[in-house]
Amino acid sequence: MTNTFRALRLHKTDGAPEARFEDLTDADLMEGDVTVRVEHSTINFKDGLALTGRSPVVRVWPLIPGIDFAGVVETSSHSGFKAGDRVVLNGWGVGETHHGGYAQRARVKGDWLVKLPQGLTSTQAMAIGTAGYTAMLCVIGLERQGVKPDAGDILVTGAAGGVGSVAIALLARLGYRVVASSRRKDSEGDYLTGLGAAEVIDAAEFQGPARPIGKERWAGAVDSVGSHTLANVLSQTRYGGAVTACGLAQGLDLPGSVAPFILRGVTLVGIDSVMRPAPDRVEAWGRLARDLDLAKLEAMTSTATLSDLPRLASEILEGKVRGRVVVDVNG
Repeated sequence: MTNTFRALRLHKTDGAPEARFEDLTDADLMEGDVTVRVEHSTINFKDGLALTGRSPVVRVWPLIPGIDFAGVVETSSHSGFKAGDRVVLNGWGVGETHHGGYAQRARVKGDWLVKLPQGLTSTQAMAIGTAGYTAMLCVIGLERQGVKPDAGDILVTGAAGGVGSVAIALLARLGYRVVASSRRKDSEGDYLTGLGAAEVIDAAEFQGPARPIGKERWAGAVDSVGSHTLANVLSQTRYGGAVTACGLAQGLDLPGSVAPFILRGVTLVGIDSVMRPAPDRVEAWGRLARDLDLAKLEAMTSTATLSDLPRLASEILEGKVRGRVVVDVNG
């Protein structure tokens, strides 16, 4: 008997990629030693770029996008996994060069998977998703630089997005005083304070060219925006502070100065979530299960189905998606 499953698959055209909802079989899957029955996925900024074609994220055609998923192992020849294991996947080129999470089945390398920590469901895992997993890596990055809760204010840019929302909830629960920066300050202020932000400021403060060195404001920061925003944040970071950078929503450039680094000893910590070694992934997911307030996670989460993804792709790039979106691939 042939296993058929539903998937959203992107096909290359002369313009934007064409998204088709298709019934596929296991023969359409790529190589791997673990087959997973996918229960949930999500939509991240990179997924928006892939679905709209605004950036060349997809490099193999046709391709099932979706850079993360959670589900249950069906078959495995990998020594670390067996049928019935609940697993989560983030990155490793899935949704870029390997079929991803926008399908009811996936076949991947077992080395790419992490066992879902006890206490987290697949729904919660994808409410966290790559954005939340990245936020946890950012928080760990600040901790490793010695930024403690009593050091001073921690700025979170792009605060109403996925990374920002989870970062606020994590930092607040760990005892940090969080300042949230959002271009949606007026409409999202209550949402952000509900997640734990002590203060919400307008992202316009960080839009213009940065001074080489500015007034010291931040003991640390989590930045998912890049460009002028990151340059401004660095110029305002206190002596010995640290900034974790994980995104490029405003741009790839960094039009700043070396002054914060050589005059204040500021550390810029790059956060990669795609190729992160397995021990770091296990640590991050373990910390998420322990340190993230699941009630706040629920408050920042909405649900969708595969058919909603083309619309959500444009909305997430336009900054119109609040928090996290769980995609029920079976819905």
